[in-house]
Amino acid sequence: MTEIYRTISTGRGDDVSPTKCRERRRRRIEMRRQAAVFGDPSSSRNRDRTDMEVYSSFDVPLRKQARRSEIGGLPADIGGFIAPSTSSCQLSEAPVWKGEEPEDEPLYGIVSVMGRSRKMEDTVTVKPNLCKPEVNRKRPVHFFSVYDGHGGSQVSTLCSTTMHTLVKEELEQNLEEGGGGSENDVVEKKWRGVMKRSFKRMDEMATSTCVCGTSVPPLCNCDPREAAISGSTAVTAVLTQDHIVVANTGDSRAVLCRSGMAIPLSNDHKPDRPDERARIEAAGGRVLVVDGARVEGILATSRAIAGDRYLKPMVAWEPEVTFMRREAGDECLVLASDGLWDVLSSQLACDIARFCLREETPSSLDLNRMAQEDDNDGGQNPSRSVLAATLLTRLALGRQNSDNISVIVIDLKNSSQ
Repeated sequence: MTEIYRTISTGRGDDVSPTKCRERRRRRIEMRRQAAVFGDPSSSRNRDRTDMEVYSSFDVPLRKQARRSEIGGLPADIGGFIAPSTSSCQLSEAPVWKGEEPEDEPLYGIVSVMGRSRKMEDTVTVKPNLCKPEVNRKRPVHFFSVYDGHGGSQVSTLCSTTMHTLVKEELEQNLEEGGGGSENDVVEKKWRGVMKRSFKRMDEMATSTCVCGTSVPPLCNCDPREAAISGSTAVTAVLTQDHIVVANTGDSRAVLCRSGMAIPLSNDHKPDRPDERARIEAAGGRVLVVDGARVEGILATSRAIAGDRYLKPMVAWEPEVTFMRREAGDECLVLASDGLWDVLSSQLACDIARFCLREETPSSLDLNRMAQEDDNDGGQNPSRSVLAATLLTRLALGRQNSDNISVIVIDLKNSSQ
């Protein structure tokens, strides 16, 4: 997470104490239980949690829309929905009008955990069938996004409730971008314009909104300095039948797995990146090394939504947009906050996701074994997409990451082509 620098003790003298071991084991058991079992809010799984507790949310849509059941005990601001498997419930299909066919949703899994951080500042948004814009020939587009807040969760929360609405509004307008070139070039130009305008509007809204949600900060009694130090990174992917459109501001990342190879669809905006350093210095800023490269020694990312108002224009909002045509070899798409990428390479993350998504991989997961030993309640196995997101999160936690971790794994093989 790109938070403001503060001194953190790195002493490891008590890491192997019985108390620490019990806390780690409890976190592992809780994650397995959330992934494997439907929870009753009144059950023993909804026990009191300590500040070090890991909170998880999983979202697994089916090929056709099914009724979703809320997992008990999850914080409301994180979400937390899991769709029953087809083997245990009857699907309630939406009515099909004459001349239309039911639209399939992509299969995906979400895990968002607080980890060892003191507070949760990550948010995740998934909106299947966001709209059917003209630029996509009236076919549905699917929206996925991860937001990593710093200086508080207010900006990342605002992004999670607003960004997809702005993208939808831009898509439903009459897009005027045209010019010469092939049809694919025109479509790409339109998509790039949509994403950039959406990010600009989001930045303007977040910059003018107080931490209490008031759109006119002078009318409230909040400390203006609290809003001035907050911001959020944003990595957004819009999936169509033919293309993947990714827009990124900050150091979250989107990676496409194609024929076993990891293809980055975004580049981390770090202050020590040569082009970013040049841009920051041209704007009158400096890149100082304080526990890593930071803008003015404060912020560890060079771009963000509403990124620390005192640091504008050194910290910019402009996203880098990638327009990628889908191919037969596309296997999965991984979106995650830097809590994952700080300890895992893009190739390793793709290898793990591919392993979990293989048909021969048992969906029962060894992750569930300990949870089932500690809790004998009946349950259902999550989809392979959720297992992939869960395994990536557990690996990041096992590598001693102290940040929030949010992961979305999208199965492109089983998505509509």
